[in-house]
Amino acid sequence: MKNVTLGKVYLVGAGPGAADLITVRGAKLLEQADIVFHDALVDPAMLELCPQAIKVPVGKRCGKLSSAQHFINKRLIDAAQKHQIIVRLKGGDPMMFGRADEEIQALKQHHIEVQVVPGITAALAGAAAIQQSLTLRGVSRSVAFVTLAQADEAEENKSQPLQNPSADTVVYYMGRKDASNIAKQLIGSNSQHTNQTPVHILEAVSTKNERHWSSTLGELANGKANNWFDSASPALIMVGQALREHQQATTQTDALESSSAKIDDGLQDSAILPDSRRCA
Repeated sequence: MKNVTLGKVYLVGAGPGAADLITVRGAKLLEQADIVFHDALVDPAMLELCPQAIKVPVGKRCGKLSSAQHFINKRLIDAAQKHQIIVRLKGGDPMMFGRADEEIQALKQHHIEVQVVPGITAALAGAAAIQQSLTLRGVSRSVAFVTLAQADEAEENKSQPLQNPSADTVVYYMGRKDASNIAKQLIGSNSQHTNQTPVHILEAVSTKNERHWSSTLGELANGKANNWFDSASPALIMVGQALREHQQATTQTDALESSSAKIDDGLQDSAILPDSRRCA
C-alpha cells in the first residue's frame, strides 16, 4: 500500500470582519494554501488573498442551514490526505467560541499535524471601535466573554437559564435574540449591574455595515433594542461601568447634534456619522 504524506492543517483566525485585520501570518498562509475551508462571516475580500486555492464554505450560522461539525471535521481529515497546506479560516479567533477543540482533536486522532494562528476576536475589535477599554483602573478589573449558543441543535431547543458571570465588564457574543433576558437577569442577580449600568451594542464590527446602540441595562431589559437589531448581522453586547465614559460622550454628541439642528438645519449633515459608524 502506497504511503500517503499527510498535509498540515492551519486553523487561522480571520479577525472580526474587515479583510485587512487578518494577521500577516494568516494572510501568508492563505497565499500558500491548497484548499481553504471558510466560515460564513468571512469577508469575500479576504478570500481574494488565496486565488490559487480551492475554496469551500463551511459556515455555521444560528438559525440557518449550516455544516454539521462532524462533517467539517471529516472534510478536514479528507483534505489532509490530498493536499499539503489546508487552511481552516475561522471568524475572529479560532480559540474563542470557534469549536476549534473538536477540530484539533479529530485531526490529531488521525495523526494530522495542526497549527493555530490567532486572530482578533470581536470583543477587542469592538473596544477599539468605540475607543473604550474593557478594563478601567479603579472601576473594572475583570472581563468575561460569554456566548449563549449551545453545543448542538438539540440543546438549543431546551429552555435553560442564562448563566451570567460576576465580572466587572461582560461581553456577550451571539446574544441578540436573548438581549432583553440577559439584561433582566444581570439586573436581578448581580449587584454589580443595575438599571443604570452602561450598555453598548455593536453590529458587524469593523465592517462597512458597523452600527452602534448605546444606552443602559434598564433600557435593554425593557426591549428598547429589540427592533434596532439587524438579524443579518452578528451582534456584540457589551455591559459594564468601564463603558460609562463612552456612554456620556455619545449622549453629549447626540445633544450637540440636536442643538445644532435647531440653530441651523444646514449644519445637520455635517454632524451625521458615516454609514460605517451609524449610531442609534
